[in-house]
Amino acid sequence: MKTLNDEPKWILEGALLTSEVPLSLANLRDCLDKRYTKAEIRLMLLQLQADWNGRALELREVGEGLWRFQSVPAMRDILRKLHPEEAPKYTRTVMETLAVIAYRQPVTRGDIEKIRGVSVNANAIKTLIDRNWIEVIGRRETVGHPELFATTRQFLLDLGLNSLQDLPAIGPETEPQAEAFELFEGQKDLEASRPKHSPYLAAMDAEREKLENMAQLLPFMEDSEGEDNESPKSE
Repeated sequence: MKTLNDEPKWILEGALLTSEVPLSLANLRDCLDKRYTKAEIRLMLLQLQADWNGRALELREVGEGLWRFQSVPAMRDILRKLHPEEAPKYTRTVMETLAVIAYRQPVTRGDIEKIRGVSVNANAIKTLIDRNWIEVIGRRETVGHPELFATTRQFLLDLGLNSLQDLPAIGPETEPQAEAFELFEGQKDLEASRPKHSPYLAAMDAEREKLENMAQLLPFMEDSEGEDNESPKSE
């Protein structure tokens, strides 16, 4: 009869299933008394990943080198029946700001305003920092030395991603077209009246289209009256 010492994969499996947090290769190597190299442990994890393929749980690498078991997407609605409480909902403003930072980082408030076309709402930035999805990583060497924002490892963990390269593609060739929405009041009228075929305007259109598609991928609720006192950014 096989024992745990005979099957190191069982030890890794047990450690991952009972851990409340994702585990690194170093953590898992400690579980095996460092009898295996990190490369050997990674190979065992890939074998475990294949063993669990097609089941209700999957083994995923997340947060740039951490491993955890998580439910497959098909289980999400089923699990909500056991835990009916609703997940936090964020306003469209918050999610658009997060989308800009995630896809264009590192960015300043000015960069976000240029892409969204409206002034950055301080509450949106604070919400994302409090959620530990973004952080200040430095300052740009320009007039005023504005803060540079980037996403955190927690952002990757919460979205079940291993790196920023795993973010969903948002190009028009790979994603279905979502119903357009106005990033600021009067946007459609402005677009109808402005000249066509400008390289600068075309580049701005591409940025806005990416932002609109990203906003459709994340849950949001409509901004409540008075909560988001944004105004079109003046040039």
